[in-house]
Amino acid sequence: MLAAIATARLFSPSQIVAVDLSDARLAEARKFGADVTVNDAREDPVDVIRSLTGRMGADVAIEAVGTPATFELAVRLARPGGRIANIGVHGGPATLHLEDQWARDITITTGQLDASRFVTHRFGLDDIEKAYDVFGDPASGALKVVLTRQEDEDEE
Repeated sequence: MLAAIATARLFSPSQIVAVDLSDARLAEARKFGADVTVNDAREDPVDVIRSLTGRMGADVAIEAVGTPATFELAVRLARPGGRIANIGVHGGPATLHLEDQWARDITITTGQLDASRFVTHRFGLDDIEKAYDVFGDPASGALKVVLTRQEDEDEE
């Protein structure tokens, strides 16, 4: 959630609303740029979003947890014509209630950041000290260093 808030802030949205069950995480969400926080255990996020948006709903709802309940909530929070950015990692199925959504013209995106572009150096675990030195040396050009077990290297 926090990375999503920090990234969303880069697009200068009018408001960022964070929804969570933990007051501690919501406090951190404010530090990362959330304008409004909603504890889902005490308030209905749909009511809060509707009151903030003239009953329309969110332009973009970001699902960052990966549970069926949070996915369904993100869909309910989006306005007609809105977007749901599903960045949570789901370990099981989540239902899209098309009987409720068919006329709303929502867009659901999923995606995965190709982190391999950040990897500039690879080392075996037995070279951990060398890897640490390379990563710590600005002249090395290291962005991200990957450490692998010897058996992982043999499989490649």
